[in-house]
Amino acid sequence: MRQNPSFTLQDPEELKRLIRQNPWATLVSMTGNGLVASHYPVVLDENRDDLSILSHVGRPDEELHELGRHEVLLIIQGPHGYISPGWYDAKPAVPTWNFVVAHLYGVPELLSAEENYQVLGDLVNVFERVLPEPRLMESTPANAEYAQRISSGTVGLRLTPTRVVAKSKLSQNKPADVVDTILDQLEGDGPYAQPALAAEMRRAHERLRNARRG
Repeated sequence: MRQNPSFTLQDPEELKRLIRQNPWATLVSMTGNGLVASHYPVVLDENRDDLSILSHVGRPDEELHELGRHEVLLIIQGPHGYISPGWYDAKPAVPTWNFVVAHLYGVPELLSAEENYQVLGDLVNVFERVLPEPRLMESTPANAEYAQRISSGTVGLRLTPTRVVAKSKLSQNKPADVVDTILDQLEGDGPYAQPALAAEMRRAHERLRNARRG
């Protein structure tokens, strides 16, 4: 992914926030049989200070990806959306796309069966805990027995990236009046409304304003 200093995302806490809020990831491997891609949910390893990601794959994806044998790419895609040149001023302009994305590279560590079971539980807890009646893996003896049985069909992994390329392209290079117009459109009811993208833009531009003041 081509970088631009205006859009580079380096803050570790912002990267963690991106992952927490966008846990559906794309896993890409270059194997002896060519490129392989899969899609799985991820969570942060909250017991570590460094950026470390936990997930699992269903068998036989661990063999298809040749996990643990070479570097993989994990893609985290945040909010994104079309930006029309009609939202700018009258000067000539072309369409663009605003987005937040992170590419994480590293060799994944395969987890033991016990660690994998814990990761599966953590994944369930993250997504179930916001529900009024969470259905956790061990909420009943029957659930626990079933979870123990099917966990053998999965392989857990931890990815602590050795290289991160992340980008937050949110009109940081545009004047304030243009940014306001883009926000109006993204928060409106038009065909390209994207409230989540607008929220990311507001956050990014508030950080820019604070940096300039400070």
